[in-house]
Amino acid sequence: MLKIMPLAAAIALLAQPVWAAPDPQPSPAGTKPTRPARGLMRYDANGDGVVDRAEWDAGQEARFKQLDTNRDGKLSQDELFARTPASAGDVLPSDRQFQRQAAYFSRLDADKDGSVSRTEFMSQASRNFARCDLNKDGRIDTAECRQALRRKPAQPVSVDR
Repeated sequence: MLKIMPLAAAIALLAQPVWAAPDPQPSPAGTKPTRPARGLMRYDANGDGVVDRAEWDAGQEARFKQLDTNRDGKLSQDELFARTPASAGDVLPSDRQFQRQAAYFSRLDADKDGSVSRTEFMSQASRNFARCDLNKDGRIDTAECRQALRRKPAQPVSVDR
C-alpha cells in the first residue's frame, strides 16, 4: 500500500494542470464559428462579401499553379481532373463523367495541342466571370452566380437599372 501512495500522488500532480485549465469559452450568443470560405467566396480576398475581377483573376492564377503539379506551365487532362487520394467510399469517375471531362478539356484546349496553357485556362476563367456577372458591375457573389448558372447561356440577361 505504501508503494502505491507515491504513484497516486505523482499522477495527481501531473494531472493538476488539466484540472486547473479554464473551461473552453462558448462562442458569443448569435455567432457561428468561422469556417474557411468555399466555392466562389474562397476568392474574396478582402472579405467584403463579393468577388471583384482582380480577386477572381488572382484566385484563378493561384488555382492554375496549384493544378500544374509538374510545373511545366500547362495542364494535362490528368492534372486538370486530378483527385485527392482515394478514401473510403471514393469511386473512379463513371464513363459519363469521363466523357464530360474529356469534352471540357477539349473546349479549354483551344489550340488542340493536348494541353491547356495558362492563357487558355484564364480565358475560360474570364468567360466564367462574365457569365456570373449578370448586372455587369465587375463584382459577383454567390447569389448572382447561382442565378446565372440556372439560366441557359443563350438566354438574354435583363438588367434593372
